[in-house]
Amino acid sequence: MSPHHAPRKPLPKSTPATVTVFASPASWIESDALAQCQQVAALDGMVHVAAMPDLHPGKGAPIGAAMASTVLYPFLVGSDIGCGIAVFPVKLKRAVPERLASRFPDLDRALDPEQDADDPAWSIVQDDVPAGHWDGLGTVGRGNHFVELARVDTIIDSTHASRLGLDAGDLVLIVHSGSRGLGERILRAHTEVHGAGAAPDPAAYLTMHDDAVRWGSLNRRVLAARVAYALGAEPAAPIVDECHNLVEVRDGVYLHRKGAAPGDGRDVLVAGTRGTASYLVAAHAGSGANYSVAHGAGRKMSRADALRRGRAKHTVEELRRTPVGSLVVCGDRQLLFEEAPTAYKRIEQVIADLVEHQLATPVVSTTPLVTYKTPELGSTARPQRRGHRGGRGRS
Repeated sequence: MSPHHAPRKPLPKSTPATVTVFASPASWIESDALAQCQQVAALDGMVHVAAMPDLHPGKGAPIGAAMASTVLYPFLVGSDIGCGIAVFPVKLKRAVPERLASRFPDLDRALDPEQDADDPAWSIVQDDVPAGHWDGLGTVGRGNHFVELARVDTIIDSTHASRLGLDAGDLVLIVHSGSRGLGERILRAHTEVHGAGAAPDPAAYLTMHDDAVRWGSLNRRVLAARVAYALGAEPAAPIVDECHNLVEVRDGVYLHRKGAAPGDGRDVLVAGTRGTASYLVAAHAGSGANYSVAHGAGRKMSRADALRRGRAKHTVEELRRTPVGSLVVCGDRQLLFEEAPTAYKRIEQVIADLVEHQLATPVVSTTPLVTYKTPELGSTARPQRRGHRGGRGRS
């Protein structure tokens, strides 16, 4: 996180913010999302809006955009502060989706410091939990959040892949989650008083925001540990962990990212859908793109449209087995339709746009084996116990 230097004073109203969309003519960008970019560009102090190829409309602000301003706007980050995607190597003797899907633990149920004091996943929590926020720790959440066991499929850039220690056939856990109720609490405290307005005390907001960013990263590590132990493996440190909902101070301005990952020399997992590949990329975006890259395929349908169209085209069982042969663990039938692969843009086009605009270099592609969304109804899966670790994993 960048130091909290005081940004420049707001630009005069006569200086309009620039908007750049990093997508090719072959990419489908919804007009409502473009309109939201223009609305953001008209805000006081806004300097530049960089829209990624996964751009789509959000609640009041576009998703898939990086927005630089001399004024800090909490609503541009949203409620899921610290949401991001991490990639963890995992070693398994055999990766049979049908066998492994039933072994995923209930990631809707948070780890209880007392009831689950002997759970080995507590070993991940070495220091105090940011903001002292225990509620929801180790849970994945709803929406587009997931935990996925995937196989490294194609090595696209062997130099970068070797640097990350990845070979074709390797298994990884991909975790997409954020700060759960903590980020929501921070945004609500602001909006109840100031609505969509600027943060009256940017330093105070950033202190709480930074706690939520750290909490989101910790949560992804705890989630990966819970799943690794449940599958009979040892947890590993992430080789990638980048947040795509945050604000940082850079070049004297507040750089808000909403569904856009840091792209200044970072390794980023650009998520596809549960029925398509994802791509790990080496990002090298410059100032024109607000040092950012896409974070995923991006929705092309609203949840309501995906639910309506999906029910007309698919059965629940069809959505539990994807076109690539992977399995989806999801006891929420409505969510199955809302998050169907057809509700998203083509990940290959998103990656092609990043390459065309020289924002990133693809390193490897991954293919899902098991994607966890919510526990199956009646599931009693629990993490494996491996002895008492001192309660909460404290050393």
